[in-house]
Amino acid sequence: MSCYGRTGKSCQDGGVPRIESTAARLAKLGFADGARAAQLVSQSPADLDDILEALVDVADPDQALVSLTRLIEREPAVLATVRGDDRLRSRLLAVLGVSAALGDHFVRHPGHIALLAQDGLGDARAELLRAVGAEPDESEPRAQAGGNDALTALRVAYRGRLAHLAARDLTGTLTLQEVTAELSELAGAALEAALAIARAEIDASDVRLAVIGMGKCGARELNYISDVDVIFVAEPKDGADETKALRTATRLAQAMMRACSATTSEGSLWEVDAGLRPEGRSGPLVRTLESHLAYYRRWAKTWEFQALLKARPVAGDLDLGASYVAAVNEMVWSAATREHFVEDVQAMRRRVEAHVREQGDRHLKLGPGGLRDIEFAVQLLQLVHGRLDPLLRRRATLPALAALSRGGYVGRDDSRSLAEAYSFLRQVEHLLQLHRMRRTHVVPTDEADLRRLGRALGMYADPVGEFTTRWRRHAMEARRLHEKLFYRPLLQAVARLPESEARLSASAAEARLKALGYVDPAGALRHIAALSTGVSRRAAIQRTLLPVMLGWFADTPDPDAALLGFRQVSDKLGSTPWYLRLLRDETAVAARMARLLGTSRYATGLLMHAPEAVAMLGSDDELTPRPPESLLGEASAAVSRHGGDPEGAVTAVRALRRKELFRTAVADISGLIDIETVGTALSRLNDVTLQAALDAAFGEARELTSFAIIAMGRLGGMECSYASDADVMFVHSPLPGVDERAATDAAFAVANEVRRLLALPAPDPPLHVDPGLRPEGRQGPLVRTLASYRSYYERWSSPWEAQALLRARFSAGDPELGEAFTAVIDELRYPRDGLSAGAVREIRRLKARMEAERLPRGADPALHTKLGPGGLSDVEWVAQLLQLRHAGARPSLRTTRTLEALRAAVAEELLAPEDEAVLAEAWRFASRVRDAIMLVKGRPGDSVPKDSTERGLIARTLGYPPEGSEDFLDDYRRVTRRARKVVERVFYGD
Repeated sequence: MSCYGRTGKSCQDGGVPRIESTAARLAKLGFADGARAAQLVSQSPADLDDILEALVDVADPDQALVSLTRLIEREPAVLATVRGDDRLRSRLLAVLGVSAALGDHFVRHPGHIALLAQDGLGDARAELLRAVGAEPDESEPRAQAGGNDALTALRVAYRGRLAHLAARDLTGTLTLQEVTAELSELAGAALEAALAIARAEIDASDVRLAVIGMGKCGARELNYISDVDVIFVAEPKDGADETKALRTATRLAQAMMRACSATTSEGSLWEVDAGLRPEGRSGPLVRTLESHLAYYRRWAKTWEFQALLKARPVAGDLDLGASYVAAVNEMVWSAATREHFVEDVQAMRRRVEAHVREQGDRHLKLGPGGLRDIEFAVQLLQLVHGRLDPLLRRRATLPALAALSRGGYVGRDDSRSLAEAYSFLRQVEHLLQLHRMRRTHVVPTDEADLRRLGRALGMYADPVGEFTTRWRRHAMEARRLHEKLFYRPLLQAVARLPESEARLSASAAEARLKALGYVDPAGALRHIAALSTGVSRRAAIQRTLLPVMLGWFADTPDPDAALLGFRQVSDKLGSTPWYLRLLRDETAVAARMARLLGTSRYATGLLMHAPEAVAMLGSDDELTPRPPESLLGEASAAVSRHGGDPEGAVTAVRALRRKELFRTAVADISGLIDIETVGTALSRLNDVTLQAALDAAFGEARELTSFAIIAMGRLGGMECSYASDADVMFVHSPLPGVDERAATDAAFAVANEVRRLLALPAPDPPLHVDPGLRPEGRQGPLVRTLASYRSYYERWSSPWEAQALLRARFSAGDPELGEAFTAVIDELRYPRDGLSAGAVREIRRLKARMEAERLPRGADPALHTKLGPGGLSDVEWVAQLLQLRHAGARPSLRTTRTLEALRAAVAEELLAPEDEAVLAEAWRFASRVRDAIMLVKGRPGDSVPKDSTERGLIARTLGYPPEGSEDFLDDYRRVTRRARKVVERVFYGD
């Protein structure tokens, strides 16, 4: 009798019960619940003291003890078997400590414990076929009978072999690759046995059926519990009717799938998933070989060829399966030459990234740095480079990764680290699934579960802490390497390396860049070489940055432009101490810069001439448009510093404007501000620029006259775009005692000087000052006195001038003069009695004539953002007609802004809210498109591009996905079509 036997008594106290001491001893041995363990020991019909010592090293001693005591209760002879064979005992306890489910299996089938003493169990296919009463040597084995008995026998035999495999796995006898290969072979054997059961139910004498393993089963890297992906291929036997044979094959395949997934007293095996077949779940379950090939030749997407990398015949007619694999392999390895391969690869990468973001960070398969990250990267590199290098044509992930490393397609250190991370994550995945024999990939949060995982991996000092740290480190490393995996070898391809070191060839590097979206891969390689070659600290930092930056560039609409822009900015700033350090240390800056360079030629051009503006990319707050008072203060200070040098002053002010244009453009591209805020920011910036230019140009004229600049058009409406001119009128008022002619000549000189200074050749965007909306247009005086304006408007003004004045507001110069001017024009633009019927008809005729005459030749009216149906002009004329008719009596309508006028019209019950919503949506959409055209192309445009590539770039800038070009076009047509219906009813109606 042991000191801690069934009674729990101590030898030291003469038999006085000391359950508490037993519990304490068991806790020291590693049991989490010493009291419960002590109770189990005390209730056991056998002395377990020697077995308790052996439980110290298992993953979960408590769980193992529970299963062991149940086993002994079910079959007392088990204890002698365990005591008599050290290897069997070690294997059994290791299994019981990890898998409660296999413990249950041993309780139901204690005879299977003896299997653990054996090294090998022979051929799995033969054993499983015999279990269902089929003869393994037959070409088409058939079970003696179907039904529940055969299904149960299959499951019992399968789990016995699975337990034997788990025992060798958990005691370190097998490597990960050996485990996954044996699991895959066992799954193939189970499919063969399930097919034998199906043949017992269905007469399949007229058809050959091959089962092709896909995914992890095909690659011989299956998990303990996983769906088994398959594709079915069938051919009629000689003389059989093909249609009938395919019907038979379909029934046979369905019966085979049911034999695996059906629930019995021994549970189910796993689901058989045929979703990777041509047309997916919408396509026929079974096809002939030629039908498969016809589909792959004509319709298959790149992801389908990626899936076919893993294809392997696993059951049924293996000769037919081998013919299938041989035929599809030719297409798999030429997939990189197919049309749309690049677009498909980019779409696949985005789907993987999106799926990763959707999953929590505890998901081993789909979380950041998870198994899917690694598998996808390896498979993509195989597709890109395997066409020319047959050594890369491996099904399994780890052998493929090793081949990629040997060929120089992946760095050796990166490959090693990635293989370690992948192996660790797969081991954890197996341990998770073994516990309950359930399909799971989520790392638990329960401390007992984490403790079991840590101990199973050999971590005993602090299993929870050690496991969590190691898991996080591997996931982080896998994610970091995945982000650089495609790009790091590109740097080695252009670097000077020892001849003995494998590297990517120039042609392979170009192929990879092309697959990742670079249109000019040779040019991209030259840029990479220029940036990263050399021994300087600058080149070293670039070698660290580039693998990540190249990936971000590839995710932008124009990767080539992004890389070129990055090189240009780096050439300008590379010698400054802060630039590369900022990009290296501030990920947000580098990521935003990459997006900017690959999206907007306009913003890139601004950055080229003000590269120090990179510093503002790190903070959203830095991208908030500055208040006009702050801008005006800085501009005024610049003018003061250049007293007596107007050109120098305005050059400084234009540099300020360039920086603020960049700030607004980046905020716009980043989605931090809406289109109304963009318009306001650009208009305020132009006001400040005009004021500064006026200050610089005024000079001696200050002694002769006061001067004001009146904003018109989009500037007056606070709706400037990036390409907008400054539509203005100039007004002056002679100072007391000054001759009017002298004052007018001085004002004329000031106006011309303002225009000249702002149009001077310079690296900064010019601000074209357009006074064309003045009285009498270009035939009238450039500058008038306030009295002259009053006289003209009282005698000669036409309805279109009153309409144009609706946008007039003070912009720069003398505020009192500006206020006096707006008072003069208020009576004209806000007529007290509204418009006469004749004036309304005249405005409508003018609008109709403009629609017919002003549209550029060859332009598609439906796609013209300004003059097309439902475009900007339509919406603005609706707002302006409402203002002309009603603002005299309703002051809330007195605004220069289009959308404010529409909102005021709703408040005044002059416009239905639903009509305002339709018009406002169209106006915003058209305005965003015009701005996006300028941002993307670097030059203005009013029409949605007809070219699909250009339109795609615009769509991406507007937030559409890469394949969303047609959705963008459809949305624009729909929105403007709805707006046009409102315009026809509200503007042209009575």
